Amino acid sequence: MSDLPDGVERRQFDGTERLGTRGEPVYGEPTDGEWRAWNPNRSKLGAMLELGMNTGLAGGETVLYLGAASGTTVSHVADFAGPTYAVEFAARPVRDLLEAAESRPRLFPLLKDARKPETYAHVVESDVDVIVQDVATRGQARVALENAQFLADDGRLLLAVKARSEDVTRDPTDVFEDVRDELESGYEVLESRRLEEYHADHLGIVARPK
Repeated sequence: MSDLPDGVERRQFDGTERLGTRGEPVYGEPTDGEWRAWNPNRSKLGAMLELGMNTGLAGGETVLYLGAASGTTVSHVADFAGPTYAVEFAARPVRDLLEAAESRPRLFPLLKDARKPETYAHVVESDVDVIVQDVATRGQARVALENAQFLADDGRLLLAVKARSEDVTRDPTDVFEDVRDELESGYEVLESRRLEEYHADHLGIVARPK
């Protein structure tokens, strides 16, 4: 099991040991005092941590989160990271994201399209430490490549690839291979692992810019 970032701990919630972060609850998750459980079945990054992937997260990083949705995962990230830019395209979940940000001064919601980084380049600081990507769209590798402009030379990409968003008709293994091949034009893949235990037809990837 890889080390957990500062601000993420294994704690008892309702008699079960689970990952947790300190913060206001967002999605009905169990709490224990100031701590709240991080549900890996609702969070690809949570699943990557539960499976012991070496994310490189230490705590306090500047993060660009692509595909923030209503804030389930990015709220946990903002509990232990530094400035966290949360990009989400759909207006409805952004309303929930804004609510999650009310108690998190380091969380900055952006109603933007992750496929168009030029639309938020004036807001996101350069040389971010981590890009977390969970975007359910075709061309997931392309999104990661186009957002690499924000990533520090020694930064990390934590990518959750959803096979069914690329091509629902193909075998997920083949889809993952194609996404990884495209990704390697700009990133060195350090680790990849199927997230099947928590998320069907998903692959977790840890990479760094070439």
